[in-house]
Amino acid sequence: MNSNGLNALSYLVGTLLDLYITAVMLRILLQWVRADFYNPVCQFLVKVTNPLLVPLRRVVPAFGRLDTAAVILMLALEFFSVWIISRLGSNPLGPAQILVFSATKLVATLLMTYFFLIIAAVILSWVGAQLRHPVIPLVYQLTEPVLRPVRRLIPPIAGFDLSPIFALIAIRFLLLLLGW
Repeated sequence: MNSNGLNALSYLVGTLLDLYITAVMLRILLQWVRADFYNPVCQFLVKVTNPLLVPLRRVVPAFGRLDTAAVILMLALEFFSVWIISRLGSNPLGPAQILVFSATKLVATLLMTYFFLIIAAVILSWVGAQLRHPVIPLVYQLTEPVLRPVRRLIPPIAGFDLSPIFALIAIRFLLLLLGW
């Protein structure tokens, strides 16, 4: 296969696996914030992730509130994704390098997810007061655990909540530390 074909295949595999990993990550986050699982978005995520997650849960028990099976599934899928892309490329990585890169990529994905969720929450606070979409309460539920500690440090000033700005700065700082 020529390099254009390998690049296209690498892109396709990476994108499809990243989308599924993000769905599993969102499911974990929604469980963590105790979101309403009758919400259509939650129902979609449950139906999409159950085929791989339910069999794994039979083998891997939960650890407290942490869905250990979902974390292992995300890490395994990310490892597989990086392994496939590394094999398709010209410079294959070793197992230890793949594991470190996979874990780093998962943390970066989590940070980027929160980065975009916070931006969405800010935009929704401007225009979404009258909207009745099932995503809106989930966005607020997911961002509140990140914004609440920032609000304690920097309370609203003259009615302006600056916590999203400082949370975005902190997230971007962490992404730069990770090299993303």
